[in-house]
Amino acid sequence: MILPIIGYGDPVLRKMCDPIAPDYADLKQTIANMFETMYNAYGVGLAAPQVGLPIRLFVIDTTPFSDDEDLEKAEQEQLNGFKKVFINAKMLKEEGEEWGFNEGCLSIPEVREDVYRNETITIEYDDENFNRTTAVFDGLIARVIQHEYDHIEGILFTDHISTLKKQLIKKKLQNIMEGKARPDYKMKFVSKKGR
Repeated sequence: MILPIIGYGDPVLRKMCDPIAPDYADLKQTIANMFETMYNAYGVGLAAPQVGLPIRLFVIDTTPFSDDEDLEKAEQEQLNGFKKVFINAKMLKEEGEEWGFNEGCLSIPEVREDVYRNETITIEYDDENFNRTTAVFDGLIARVIQHEYDHIEGILFTDHISTLKKQLIKKKLQNIMEGKARPDYKMKFVSKKGR
C-alpha cells in the first residue's frame, strides 16, 4: 500500500525515534508499504518518520544510482540491487574524507542542496528478521544510509547546509509547510490533510 509521505514542518520529522521489538505490530507489512511508497516516489531511501511512524526503521534500495555513467563499473555493480532494511540502527563511526553530493528528500520536494558527509561509515543494525549486524559501507551507499539514519535521529538534510543557503530556500520550505508543493506522489502536509 502506498502511504502519504509526511512533508517538511511536521513534528514527527524532528523526533528522536524509538527502537522497536520483533513483535512490533504489522512490521512486515509496514516494511513492504515503505518500499512500495519509496518506489512510487522514485526514491532510494525512506525512513519511518517520513510515513508518520516515530520508530527506528528505514529502507534503502540504491539500484537507481547504478545507471549513473559517471561512476566506475565496480561502484555501479555495488549499487545495483543493494536493497536493505535497517531496524534499530546505531551509527558507530563516520570516517574518511568528507565529500559533497547534491541531496534531496521526499519530505522536502523540489529542494536539492550539496551536503558534505564522511566517505565511510560503520553501523550496527537489525535486519527485517532481527539479526544484529555490524557493517562498513562507503561511497553512495554510505551516503544514503547517513541521510536515512539522520531521519531516525530527527535530523533533515537541510540541517547540514549553510545559513545562507537556508535563507535562499526559506520560501520553498514555507511553501511545503503550506501544502503548495506539488510532487508527483502522495504527500501529507502540516497545514493540509494531504492531496
